[in-house]
Amino acid sequence: MSPPSWGGPGPVMAPPVSRFLLAVLFSASCKAIVSLDQMCMEKEANKTYNCENLGLREIPDSLPNTTEFLEFGFNFLPTVQNTTFSRLTDLIFLDLTRCQINWIHEDTFQSHHQLSTLVLTGNPLIFMAETSLDGPRSLKHLFLIQTGISNLEFIPEQNLKNLESLYLGSNHISSIKFPENFPTQNLKVLDFQNNAIHYLAGKDVNTLEAANLSLNLDGNDIRGIEPGAFHSKVFQSLRFGGTLDLSVILKGLQNSTTQSLWLGTYEDTGDQDLTTATFEGLCEMSVGSINLQKHHFSPLSSTTFRCFTQLQELDLTATHLRELPSGIQGMNSLKKLVLNVNHFEQLCQINAASFPALTDLYIKGNLNKLSLGAGCLEKLENLQRLDLSHSDIEASDCCNPPLKSLHRLQYLNLSYNMPIGLQSQAFKECPKLEVLDLAFTHLSVRAPQSPFQNLPLLRTLNLSHCLLDTSNQHLLEGLLDLQQLNLQGNHFQDKSISKTNLLQTVSSLEVLILSFCELLSIDQQAFRSLGKMSHIDLSHNNLTESSINALSHLKGTYLNLATNSIRIIPPHLLPILSQQSTINLSRNPLDCTCSNVHFLTWYKENVQRLEDSEYTVCAHPPSLRGVKLSEVRLSCGITAVGIFFLIVFLFLFIILLIFSVKFLLRWKYQHI
Repeated sequence: MSPPSWGGPGPVMAPPVSRFLLAVLFSASCKAIVSLDQMCMEKEANKTYNCENLGLREIPDSLPNTTEFLEFGFNFLPTVQNTTFSRLTDLIFLDLTRCQINWIHEDTFQSHHQLSTLVLTGNPLIFMAETSLDGPRSLKHLFLIQTGISNLEFIPEQNLKNLESLYLGSNHISSIKFPENFPTQNLKVLDFQNNAIHYLAGKDVNTLEAANLSLNLDGNDIRGIEPGAFHSKVFQSLRFGGTLDLSVILKGLQNSTTQSLWLGTYEDTGDQDLTTATFEGLCEMSVGSINLQKHHFSPLSSTTFRCFTQLQELDLTATHLRELPSGIQGMNSLKKLVLNVNHFEQLCQINAASFPALTDLYIKGNLNKLSLGAGCLEKLENLQRLDLSHSDIEASDCCNPPLKSLHRLQYLNLSYNMPIGLQSQAFKECPKLEVLDLAFTHLSVRAPQSPFQNLPLLRTLNLSHCLLDTSNQHLLEGLLDLQQLNLQGNHFQDKSISKTNLLQTVSSLEVLILSFCELLSIDQQAFRSLGKMSHIDLSHNNLTESSINALSHLKGTYLNLATNSIRIIPPHLLPILSQQSTINLSRNPLDCTCSNVHFLTWYKENVQRLEDSEYTVCAHPPSLRGVKLSEVRLSCGITAVGIFFLIVFLFLFIILLIFSVKFLLRWKYQHI
């Protein structure tokens, strides 16, 4: 335990014993008062609680009657009765996942008028009383996933007129036909994924009265649809993922309308190769977007897309493409094209001219090294978002040639690529860029001027782990409106941010991330030009408390100092912390002795603004290691033992003083 520091000069002749006496005299007694943890975790006082996986057989008495959101999954409630939750009448959300529930009795939720969401996932239900769901005035979301249901008549239909989403996945249901009086008119989401539905009859589909419904039939392997079953039906989205024969689906959906159609497959699901004939049914329906991920095209020609002319979005992720055929016609409405995880070698192989109206293009995670070429996208004059991340792109002179004519581009992602060389004004073809992501791409700036100086509208710049030369003070010049800057993982000279640095030219910054930069210190004047900061992340460095001085001009800021080397925060730095909105000091080697008593007192008075308090624990002394700061109580003052030694010390000091005076007087008289 560290003794308190004492200012001022001490007696020169004080022997070591005196210093020992002083140490003992003012030794502080430290003790931790650790409150007992509640059985349930409180997320929001008196409202939100997590009681999951505690082996509970009933609702704990410690839960307040005002509880509104309760996660009670992975406990043991084989029978749910009207007394089980009767005390918690304010419940809005109730999660009973995997509580081994078999029986839900009459009027179980009779007094829960505000209950909006009920999760019964993973319970082997045997019986649900007809009135078991009576009570809630607006039950909107009901989860009956993996409950063993084989027939929709099992679900109580009373009091479900306001139901908006019904999740019935991973059961044994073979038909989507609802009972005659089941209220489906307000449904927005109906999820039947991974059941045993193989045929869709017209009379079954007609029980779905809701318009703009999102219907999920993934994993059912639909083998037949009655002709006309979907005639004039309008959906928000339809999902038939994992279906073996897509032509069955597209023919069965003739004369229907859907905003989104998901027809992708999965790694462990067999499927037939897609041909021109597969998509003939698409010509007879209205679709806004279509997803065909992980399918194979054989053969692939311009006529394959003959029925795609009305599409606005097309997702061909992982469809084993090496190129898109030239001569595709009529796709003038396509706004978004996703070509992720394919095998292109040249950017020109996508034949972008076939999609002149594109605003969004994604070629992420390309499986071959992708060469950007020059002018491959110049026909896409309306392009606003371009993602070429994770594609092994390597370019010594980037990026104007491949971005030629993309004057409306607002978002560009080149992250996780091979080394890229940037010249002066490297993005002059894209003067309207607002977001630029270059994370984890080694950047080599080959000009004395900033490569970003022609981007006056850029608001977000991600340069994390780019191996930047941070000593280049001109690197960020010209970014007049930059609001978010991520420099995570870049290193600074001498592991310190000096008074003059590359941040001085970006005074409009609001968010700055400098985590994992191996920083040891920050000059007190380093951030003086950054007066608009609202979020600064300095976590995972080796900063000490002295670097807090650099933040003295900031107010109302989110400040992350987690995982540094902060041990003792002296009183003169506490006002700087007090003027911030949220502070994270977790995982620092904090001292919990009287040497740090001022900070510990401040911490308890400001705990509401501290983040990750459960990981803000003592490192010193060993007796308190791992104890939360909020649970430590210090008694810093003179103890009874200290008083005894004080009296003894004073007595000895007086005797010593008397003898010293006598000695001086005797010596004086002897020399008169």
